[in-house]
This record gives sequence, structure tokens and C-alpha cells, in this order.
Amino acid sequence: MTATYFLVRHAAHDNVGNFLAGRTAGITLGEAGRAQVQRLGQRLRRGDIDAIYTSPRERTLETAEGIASACGLALPQTDAALDEVNFGDWSGKTFEVLNDDPRWRRWNTTRSLTRTPGGETMLDVQTRIFGLMETLASGGNDRRIALVSHADVIKAAVSHVLGLPIDAWPRFDIAPASVTTVVIGDWGAKVMTLNEVIF
Repeated sequence: MTATYFLVRHAAHDNVGNFLAGRTAGITLGEAGRAQVQRLGQRLRRGDIDAIYTSPRERTLETAEGIASACGLALPQTDAALDEVNFGDWSGKTFEVLNDDPRWRRWNTTRSLTRTPGGETMLDVQTRIFGLMETLASGGNDRRIALVSHADVIKAAVSHVLGLPIDAWPRFDIAPASVTTVVIGDWGAKVMTLNEVIF
């Protein structure tokens, strides 16, 4: 059994880096993001993928649908395991506001021991993303699947594969419209590429 996963962070919306989008409704791709989706589609067409699964957020759906169109695949399937971290009351707030919140500072210092206001820890996120990957891997040999998700969710999966503590999240980047490739087999799992940005 071998499964190859292309972990894709959604393409950019117009305010990436200005506020915590989280699960806020109505956040769609901007012009730059739509151009990124075209490049992602070209990249993943070379990956010969079999299926696409996506977070239910608008920005991930748009990204996944663009990839599916470029690859000649059926519409992507949504799966809650790929959803953004449930940031609860933090969703939609600017980082300037969040930086004044001691709970936010604690979250970014010790995520392994901190819950968001919505009640989720990064260990919860890691469990759900890797649980989905294990389930999909059992569906057949040599599967090649794109999973369109969010930066922290992808970081949680990568940390698990590399045996890193969840608090290692600041040590690597997952940029908008990047591809991180993970292979899982009977022998274990390994990261093949990390944060591959398509120019």
C-alpha cells in the first residue's frame, strides 16, 4: 500500500496576513489567488492525481475546483477533517487586535497546551487531518490525492510525519498556493517536498 498526498494550501485572498480568516464566511480568492490556482492546476496535472478533497471554506473550494478543472477530474469532495482550525471568537479579527490578547499570545507560544476560544487544540487538528490521510490510504494502492486545506492544518500533518512536536510550527512555512508532498506506505511516512511554491 502506498498513497501520495499533495497537501495544498488554498490560494491567496486579498487580505492574507492582515487578519485571521479562520472559518469566517464569504472569504474568496482575489485576483492574485485566481492566477495562483491556474499555476497550481498546471503543477498538479503533472502529478497525475486521482482525486481531490477539500476543506469546506470558500477559498479552499475555489482552489480545489480550479485544480480539478485543470486535471480533468470530477468536482472535489469536501471533508471536515481538512477544515481550518476552529478559532471561535478570534476569527475575523486583525492580528493587531489579537496581539493584545494574552490567550492569543499563549496559543502562539504553547499550542500543545492551549485551546482556541472555539475549543480546538492543534493536537485535535493533527488527529483529524492524519486520520483522514490514513483512511484514504487504505482505499487502494498507489493512490495520488490532492488535499486542499489551510496552513496550520498542513503544518500539523507535516509535524506528525517528521516526528516534530506541535509547537515546532513556526520553524517552517506553508505559503498560500504551496504544495507539500507526503507519501504513506506500509513502511511508514515521509515528506517528499515542503512548501513548494509554484511561480
